[in-house]
Amino acid sequence: MDTRMHRRTFVTGLGATAALLAAGGRPARAQAPTKVRAGYLHTLAVDGQIWLADHLGTWKKEGLDMEFIQFTTGIELFQALIGGSLDVLATGAVISNFPARGQGKVFLINNIEWATAQLWVRPDQGIAEIKDLRGKKITTTRGTTAHVFLHRALKSAGLDSTKDVEIVNQRMSEAVTSFIAGAVPAVALWVPFNIAVKEKVANAKMLVDASAYYPEAAIIGGWAARNDFYDKNKDVLRRLIRAWVPANDFLVQKADEAVPVLQKTKYQNVPLDDLWAQYRAQKVFTAVDWVKLYRDGTVVKWLNQVTNFNVEVGAFQNPVLADRYFDGSLYLEVVRA
Repeated sequence: MDTRMHRRTFVTGLGATAALLAAGGRPARAQAPTKVRAGYLHTLAVDGQIWLADHLGTWKKEGLDMEFIQFTTGIELFQALIGGSLDVLATGAVISNFPARGQGKVFLINNIEWATAQLWVRPDQGIAEIKDLRGKKITTTRGTTAHVFLHRALKSAGLDSTKDVEIVNQRMSEAVTSFIAGAVPAVALWVPFNIAVKEKVANAKMLVDASAYYPEAAIIGGWAARNDFYDKNKDVLRRLIRAWVPANDFLVQKADEAVPVLQKTKYQNVPLDDLWAQYRAQKVFTAVDWVKLYRDGTVVKWLNQVTNFNVEVGAFQNPVLADRYFDGSLYLEVVRA
């Protein structure tokens, strides 16, 4: 079944001022807009800046005709990218997976998924703390933010996720359904899937979230381009970054305005309090702050932490390291500090 939901976005309005655009900003372009097919996940940690750029009109200001296509997981996103049906994508921890195999180039970072991943258990099935999971089934989606977090959480209790527990690999919606039904005693998920758990399992308990392992196990999210698109369309990627910058700074510096805008326009089914919880579950930085993290190697370090996880769980061997699959130069050309 095709899990994608297509959404053509033709944005109107003027873009907000970004403090640090190269050459002091750029005028609106007279030529026909450039079509870009962009995949994304519908979770605030991934698409917050996307929809705020819609709101501010910065895609159009940069001459971009963005076609946004929603997917269920980052794995499906990268499969579509590699297959040629996407030009770029925005996702979470999977940003450190496929590019480490030479499939995709990371060029823009959104955030740190600080507490977006959570481990929920059912005390009525004998689980009171992490060590009680030895020999138990835990459902999650392999290779994603939730799986990365789960591996680290189990390690903190002396458990090996590849040997000491049975991981049931399901799409996250199915994983949560299994947990709610009582088929498994634990689920590693990402927000907003926690909402359904809280609503439908009265005695469910969250043991830990990813913030417990920050920054040693920071999970980074961002944008990647298909290899050939990256090679041939550097100017398009610079324009995408220029459109992203004011949206990002709006989210960081004017959250009291930005979060309600997102709830009203794109997250109508999520109560505002829950959307605020999603916002607080990530760490977002201004465009200026990201410059330092790009330059001092912090971004590369964070990306490699998740790439190394994929090696530990046997997803692949001999990875391409982040200093080769991440290119921060386009961002540093656009944002100068």
